[in-house]
Amino acid sequence: MKADIFLQEIKKAGIRTIAGVPDSTLKQFCDAVRQDGGNEFRHYVTANEGAAVGLAIGEYLASQRPCLVYLQNSGIGNIINPLASLANREVYGIPMLFVVGWRGEPGIKDEPQHVYQGKVTCELFEVMDVAYAVIDRTTTEGQLREILSEAAKAFASGSQYAILVKKGTFEAKEADGWQNGYALVREQALRMILETVYPDSFLVSTTGKISRELYEQSGLLYGNHERLFMTVGGMGHASMIAYGMAQADKTKRVVCVDGDGAALMHMGALAFIGRQSPKNLLHIVMNNAAHESVGSMPTGFSGRTYAGIAKACGYKHAFTVRTEAELKEAMEEAGRKKELALIEALVSLSARAELGRPEESAKENRLAFMETYRN
Repeated sequence: MKADIFLQEIKKAGIRTIAGVPDSTLKQFCDAVRQDGGNEFRHYVTANEGAAVGLAIGEYLASQRPCLVYLQNSGIGNIINPLASLANREVYGIPMLFVVGWRGEPGIKDEPQHVYQGKVTCELFEVMDVAYAVIDRTTTEGQLREILSEAAKAFASGSQYAILVKKGTFEAKEADGWQNGYALVREQALRMILETVYPDSFLVSTTGKISRELYEQSGLLYGNHERLFMTVGGMGHASMIAYGMAQADKTKRVVCVDGDGAALMHMGALAFIGRQSPKNLLHIVMNNAAHESVGSMPTGFSGRTYAGIAKACGYKHAFTVRTEAELKEAMEEAGRKKELALIEALVSLSARAELGRPEESAKENRLAFMETYRN
């Protein structure tokens, strides 16, 4: 199915606002929405999926039109509270359409963080009293219209409707090549970070390509990954995992290597960590202004920086760096200060096509990490 055709049918259903968090399964859909340029739809990339539901509620209150909320199924947890406590037909009865990329579909090989989430995706919508349909590459325009007709019936009763999108549903098209204008290459920056902190620190890395690049580089530099805990799922939670470790054992230095989209998703963590101000925690944010791992769509905060926010939240020191020399200087200064610090590295949108994935299972990574941490 062409994503443009899908959007045309969405428009016919009366939807004019689209909000959500990008997903690789929905990449062609997301690209089509962004390339629309505001001609047919108002489009918002929100900080997290729950925020998109909040926006959809406001849209309906003001315009009486349902909103489309798109997300990866890993984000269903973020929509449950506003969906159950506000939008449900037994509360305010706010209609909206969910378009959900189905990662970890049973029977389809996927990354470990998607396996359980994929297994329970349909059950979660059933429990939440949200009717749904599944589409794939064989779904016709006629069948899509029938699905949207069922969605309209749900909207009329103050309910929500979900369309679960299988991998490969949308026709692939050439990427538009958007770039952020930053020159520092992330993998080179990560290698420098490892060279500086790996021997005497423990690293917690966020989801996506950051963890994959750290995994490869630590293997090349040190022949192991024992000091690296990769947060393969749970986007936005790496910093609190790192804080939990830092406060549990103040004799060990913990380095959180975060992404800008992840930091934005649960920005309240910055305020909490800043208030606690652990001296043995270094927070590094790789800011490429985009959700690169799921298609490189710009974040809703693209073009802005995080260092000032960190300072306002109580971080003792905050740096924004654009070159390897500036990164090295900031790392050295943070090491001398020995107080809570945040280093924000403005990095380009770039990753090697042959970038590998961890060979060990998530549990094997956790066990090796914990064994090293205890010794």
